[in-house]
Amino acid sequence: MAALALVSVGTTGCSEDPSSRAVIEVDAPAALADQAVHIRIAGLSPGEDVTVNSQTVDARGQQWHGQATFRADAHGLVVLDTAPPTSGTYQSADGMGLFWSMKPQTGDPERTSFFPPVSPQHTYDVTLTAAAHGHQLASRTLTREWFKAGVTSKKLTLAADKVSGELFLPAPGTPRHPAVLVFGGSEGGNSEAPAAALLASHGYPALALGYFGLPGLPDALENIPLEYFTAAASLLAAQTEVDPSHILAMGYSRGSEAALLLADDYPDLIHGAVIYSPSAQVNGGFPAHGTTAWTKDGKAIAQGPIPLDHVSGPVMTIAGADDQLWTSPLWARQIVQELDTDHDPCPHQALIFPNAGHGVGTYPYLAAGTRPVHPVTGREINLGGTRAGNAAAQEAGWPKVLALLASLDR
Repeated sequence: MAALALVSVGTTGCSEDPSSRAVIEVDAPAALADQAVHIRIAGLSPGEDVTVNSQTVDARGQQWHGQATFRADAHGLVVLDTAPPTSGTYQSADGMGLFWSMKPQTGDPERTSFFPPVSPQHTYDVTLTAAAHGHQLASRTLTREWFKAGVTSKKLTLAADKVSGELFLPAPGTPRHPAVLVFGGSEGGNSEAPAAALLASHGYPALALGYFGLPGLPDALENIPLEYFTAAASLLAAQTEVDPSHILAMGYSRGSEAALLLADDYPDLIHGAVIYSPSAQVNGGFPAHGTTAWTKDGKAIAQGPIPLDHVSGPVMTIAGADDQLWTSPLWARQIVQELDTDHDPCPHQALIFPNAGHGVGTYPYLAAGTRPVHPVTGREINLGGTRAGNAAAQEAGWPKVLALLASLDR
């Protein structure tokens, strides 16, 4: 922390109480939503207990708060990166624990998640306060951003673009970089727009694609043409900021099936895949049983193992060891084993995170429950894992995705 350019804010007064000099110091008052900030409370008395609260409001107007109590060291300092809380909404030393461990003001925190701004271009603020002996000592508001300066976004419509989604591009004049076609799973809509915005903020053009559950698209995950995805990938490839030889498909859960199918069936267009909580097989339509999920050339793609013998690029599978929704850890390993068997020369790896469940991805530091109500069926589902386990997996997994993209940029 000594090497950091820290910004501190506190309250001052005439009291001789050393706590009156307490300050909250942070290294990045404004930062991308996937960037860790380093926080410490200084100016305390040695051994003094201090309670640090975090508070924010999501896009639905729901208030969220986190809390942790710490004991100051011999220098009157609490460094959140290394100080384990004596009580609070998280248990182990974690510099970003006050962010991901937030709970909603009302309702079960395991059944709901922080809802990012509807437009990732918006920011959201997290206010930190430090209190001791029943008195507030200091406060600081941090700004969390979805867009790095210069990043642009464009809504894509069926009428104008033949696909429904949002295109995120780095600042104009940026050299060509690998790009990512990003899409979610059985929740429908366009749930991965925030992830795409962050990818673009790291220099990688991204197109967040909806493929059902939006106006003009199917109401359910049934009979979705792979050609719809290739149209989106071709649109992405045509952008001047994109290296068209390195477009990856990033699919989550049911979307992992489409990502693998695209990588195998269109290797000249889709150069590999990053898949979260994946399946190694084609499953039926959703939510109705006995229906077809995916089609190609107007024909149903049969249920069963997904072939991977034509994949032309890297494959990264990411799963939680405690996924209770389906056997994603088994499938993640199976995918890599199949690529090994095929002697695939491109990098491929399975990242299996302990104590994480189906909510293992993608970017870190947002609060999310493990038993949400499914937006399509309206029923509670058990995703497995713990909030802490998922948070640790996201913090470790997201940089590996960015590193994979960087490796293609050499």
